[in-house]
Amino acid sequence: METLLRQSRSMCPFLNKTSPATLRSLSTTTRHVSPGGGTMSNLQVLARRCPVMGKAMNAQAAKSGTNLLNGVFGGVRAYGGKAKMHTSRPQKASVASDLLGDESHVPIHHTQKRKTQAQQAAATSGPKPAAPKLATFDYEGFYNTELDKKHKDKSYRYFNNINRLAQEFPQAHMTARDERVTVWCSNDYLGMGRNPQVLKAMHETLDTYGSGAGGTRNISGHNQHAVALESTIARLHAQEAALVFSSCYVANDATLATLGSKLPNCVILSDSMNHASMIQGIRHSGAKKLVFKHNNLADLEAKLASLPPDVPKIIAFESVYSMCGSIGPIEEICDLADKYGAITFLDEVHAVGMYGPHGAGVAEHLDYEAHVAGRPKGTIMDRIDIITGTLGKAYGCVGGYIAGSAKMVDTIRSLAPGFIFTTSLPPATMAGAKTAIEYQMEFQGDRRLQQLHTRSTKQALVEKGLPVMPNPSHIIPVLVGNAELAKQASDLLLKDWGIYVQAINYPTVPVGEERLRFTPTPGHVEKYQKELVIALDAVWNQLDIKRTADWAKQGGFVGVGVDAEEVEPLWTDEQLGLHDRAEKAGLRVLEEEKAIQGSIDEMGELPHAVAAAA
Repeated sequence: METLLRQSRSMCPFLNKTSPATLRSLSTTTRHVSPGGGTMSNLQVLARRCPVMGKAMNAQAAKSGTNLLNGVFGGVRAYGGKAKMHTSRPQKASVASDLLGDESHVPIHHTQKRKTQAQQAAATSGPKPAAPKLATFDYEGFYNTELDKKHKDKSYRYFNNINRLAQEFPQAHMTARDERVTVWCSNDYLGMGRNPQVLKAMHETLDTYGSGAGGTRNISGHNQHAVALESTIARLHAQEAALVFSSCYVANDATLATLGSKLPNCVILSDSMNHASMIQGIRHSGAKKLVFKHNNLADLEAKLASLPPDVPKIIAFESVYSMCGSIGPIEEICDLADKYGAITFLDEVHAVGMYGPHGAGVAEHLDYEAHVAGRPKGTIMDRIDIITGTLGKAYGCVGGYIAGSAKMVDTIRSLAPGFIFTTSLPPATMAGAKTAIEYQMEFQGDRRLQQLHTRSTKQALVEKGLPVMPNPSHIIPVLVGNAELAKQASDLLLKDWGIYVQAINYPTVPVGEERLRFTPTPGHVEKYQKELVIALDAVWNQLDIKRTADWAKQGGFVGVGVDAEEVEPLWTDEQLGLHDRAEKAGLRVLEEEKAIQGSIDEMGELPHAVAAAA
């Protein structure tokens, strides 16, 4: 045997580095279970891993019908058989035969030992015991627990099947086509989702260029529609360049994450009521974050002053905060940015199309006359470093964008994964969005009528004692203060009154500040407004929800029931072309008549009527 081992070492790397004592120990230890149910020595287990021995052992097992190849070199006998081996070097199959020869040449005590071991293994063989089942993570249980939490705190979100009708705006049908409801919470603020010019542009582009872009902007998704849309957006905001994303959530996330991670030691100062997309972008950046109180300039300045002058700083805020309707102090924040060496990141998502002579947003609206005269240089909008907006709300399409300096835009284009690895918007969508922007740049009638409807609806609700949260924007939030009640109110309005408005709860708003959020459009004429006021008053009575007087008894809450000066709308009477009550009433009748007719072409004559009334 010793001679055999010496000969084997010259050919086998394993044997060459293993001592005879170790080999003996491995061959006599039989604690491993073979695939066939019997025992195998540790040496056989190791041999199965060898590309030569393993194949030989498998062939012998197949030939003999057993895996019980015990002994010091019991398994090696397979190489002495006649079986053909599947190997590119068949000569290696005869190694054992050349070294060991026939079993008759092996000393008898080894043969007897092998037979004894085989008999013992056969006696103990039988059904393979079942392996113990290891505990694994309960994924379905985790999902169920998380959903139970949402149900228990009444913040679980239910989706209603609402199908808006282009020819009957703001009407929609539910699952059944004859089940009509009036939509009061759409972010298609101006009804551009059914504008004939937008639809015409989309149909023509769809027929010519197909349904999809075909890839990312880098791979076949860059086209004339993207170039034209970005050029239009840059012109809208009087900026050097713009970049289009699949949504403004992605635009905010990608831009803040990229800048925050690339600017060395960057600090991002974020308004406490910023949208989730901005919060997520800041998290993804890994940059230090300082949250300042909502619209609180003193708190913002204190945090800016605490930072070294040479540290890059981004002030991220919004123009219109969509759940409460408040307006950000844009000019004052620009002043602080200049003072402390920060750049400004302004989200105009709920303002583009709605404010300013060209619909560029609140920043444009604050210098209304300058922009009417075509003098954007030196205005507040000109001072903003990065403007973000959406194509999916007032413009009635889908998508988001950023606008700013050419170098900044090119940096995001080159570095932001959220842009680089996302399929481009479809050509028809980009053509429709471009048409919508251009339409609203030239025509103010839609946003003026929307503002008038907002004013009249707010006033009617306030007169009923319903707790409208005061603000200067086009948003009408009505405070409920309880998630379960808010859901019940929404359900009753839909079921009993055919009015759809979604309950707003956590995490969109803080717990205890749940509300219904109404968004009048040019299509919400007096008929619909009266129906809403009657329905809301009835539901408030039915559910015994607090009214303004009730909140006032508790000292007021989130602006409701607080003695304060009346909040003036951002759109002034003069900007709307109104000068006295008679003119307001006359213009209102004129606009109502045109809206009832439902013709956007007729509404296009509205600016001339406004001018004539003025």
